[in-house]
Amino acid sequence: MSPPSNAHRFLLLLFFLFWSIKLNDAAAADDDDAREISPKYCGPSTTSRSCKRNLNISYPFWRADDEGQICGYPGFSIDCSNADPDYPRIAISGGAFLVKGINYGDHSIALADADAITSGGDCPRPRQNLNFSGGTLPPFVYNYSIDVAIVFYANCTNPLDGGTPYPCSIDDERSSYWSVGPTPLGWRGNCQGALQTAVMGSSEGIGARLNGSSSSWAKAVNEGFVLNWDAKGENCTACERSEGRCGLETDSGDFFCVCNGTVTPHDCGASSQMDMAGSSVNLKIGLGVGGAALGVILMGASWFACQRRRRKKPYASSYFMSRSTPSDPSTSTMDLEKSGNYHGVHLFEYSELEEATDHFNPKHELGDGGFGSVYKGKLRDGRVIAVKRLYENNYKRVEQFMNEIEILQRLSHRNLVRLYGCTSRHCRELLLVYEYIPNGTIADHLHGEAANPESLSWATRLSIAIETASALVYLHASEVIHRDVKTSNILLDDAFRVKVADFGLSRLFPTHATHISTAPQGTPGYLDPEYHECYQLTSKSDVYSFGVVLIELISSLPAVDITRHRHEINLSNMAINKIQCNALPELVDKSLGFDSDERVREMICAVAELAFQCLQSAKEMRPSMEDVLESLLEIQGLEKKDSMASPTVAPLLVKNGSCKLPTLSPNSVILNAQWPSRSTSLSCNSC
Repeated sequence: MSPPSNAHRFLLLLFFLFWSIKLNDAAAADDDDAREISPKYCGPSTTSRSCKRNLNISYPFWRADDEGQICGYPGFSIDCSNADPDYPRIAISGGAFLVKGINYGDHSIALADADAITSGGDCPRPRQNLNFSGGTLPPFVYNYSIDVAIVFYANCTNPLDGGTPYPCSIDDERSSYWSVGPTPLGWRGNCQGALQTAVMGSSEGIGARLNGSSSSWAKAVNEGFVLNWDAKGENCTACERSEGRCGLETDSGDFFCVCNGTVTPHDCGASSQMDMAGSSVNLKIGLGVGGAALGVILMGASWFACQRRRRKKPYASSYFMSRSTPSDPSTSTMDLEKSGNYHGVHLFEYSELEEATDHFNPKHELGDGGFGSVYKGKLRDGRVIAVKRLYENNYKRVEQFMNEIEILQRLSHRNLVRLYGCTSRHCRELLLVYEYIPNGTIADHLHGEAANPESLSWATRLSIAIETASALVYLHASEVIHRDVKTSNILLDDAFRVKVADFGLSRLFPTHATHISTAPQGTPGYLDPEYHECYQLTSKSDVYSFGVVLIELISSLPAVDITRHRHEINLSNMAINKIQCNALPELVDKSLGFDSDERVREMICAVAELAFQCLQSAKEMRPSMEDVLESLLEIQGLEKKDSMASPTVAPLLVKNGSCKLPTLSPNSVILNAQWPSRSTSLSCNSC
């Protein structure tokens, strides 16, 4: 290993200089914090304040009549001066909720709809709309283990298919209904309004609990529901036990403990109250020097790794493959491969595929698929093929390779790409051989190099959506989740028939399982928002991704575009924003005839509504792919009808040349609530 170059020495010098400056700034900032932050902002000397029914108001909550909110989170203000004799109130999502209790141990708060309890009379029911976004109700988090989300439909003209009748009504109201799960497509135009709420219980037992009597509903409404808040790892208990006051730095969001005018990061113990300009600074200096030393080690390791990488070939040898892949003691797999097939799939010689692709000539590269590049080739028998060449031959790639073979060999559907064969897993490269689909991907035709407004009419796009949904329904029925549904994985033949490709991220799941716990996969812009929160994968993840595909078909815009406004970089956010603002025409591709063809406008509005349901952040509120396919087929049937007569597609989607679509986020799946009491309206971003 050669000695460090001048460039390395210069980088090390900059590194030490940076840490010296940061440490001086940190010491000065600590002195300023100790002077500026005083316990007077945190209320009286006790660590908590009582508020009606002796409710303990402690960090991260703060009383609205306090001098400031420095001791609590923004949005955690509790009003103890309201007219209710028993319970204080908290404002969430524009609505007022009674605080029934706070559990600081498990970071939960019990709430009830204030308007429902105070003005419900003989027919109490929720009045506030809860807009759950990504399983959250800022600044709180929806508790799936305790609560169940319910949608109410008010003042309906006709019976609501899929809804349960509400046991009472107010004044001259017509029937009202409630439901759990996907929103019935036909409610709009039938009911005056709808809103989403939550009660304690489970999806399975909610019907028995709400047994059709007004008294059971009154009990459920009064008991309310439970939300949680994010503890962010701080330990306020330790701070309060040491006679300190918990606080939150409003700019950075960092937790701190105030100890007699001195700010510490944890508690008021002896070790925490050392001179801020002395020992704590020395500690920071030690950490800084240690970090610098670690940086030197990492830089050296990186240099050494780069030198070794340069000497390595880009692909591993067959020796590495045979050593890294578990062997079958019976050697049956080896016997299968020697016979020229693997689980019924033809095994190609590497040399044959190398010849077919002209030694993987970059001119023949079709694009990047899951985990590898795809090349066009021609076999000796004249067949035109697509060859997927996996990037690396480590064990994980072999596992992925075998998984894809196992899945594809047993799947057969007219809208799934066909597998011709592969190379042996002991070959020096892992190659998959597919049928060649000549017309590119949907992404190419919507917003890629092949984009042409005249090539994809609305009828063609709707047919593409139906065929893609049909393939996904088949996969889900076969217990396979695609996990990477996107327009660049949906191929088109010369007749614009769909072939869904790239099962590189697919996973099998057993019949008794409802999800697969795994690390997040997929593509930005298409990924299920719940994936990042609970790392649980279900077929509803494919439904969400398909909702993005539907919006792409409507708009001809890519799923992600960093040149768009920051609120619209993700197409799903952009679509929801347009729908909230009643501005769907601004989203629709002008070449589709939305403004000139009434029937096309009706179908686009119906597909937009369906996409809206697919983009629900909570997976329980999304339809299944089977339901999506059924809805698309009904929408396609409108093309041959003189009017919108389908009972499951809202007949009043179009009025005066524009769509009447939901004005809330996809998480509430509903229009503005129009109950006899006040309703909660939401504003749209950057309309």
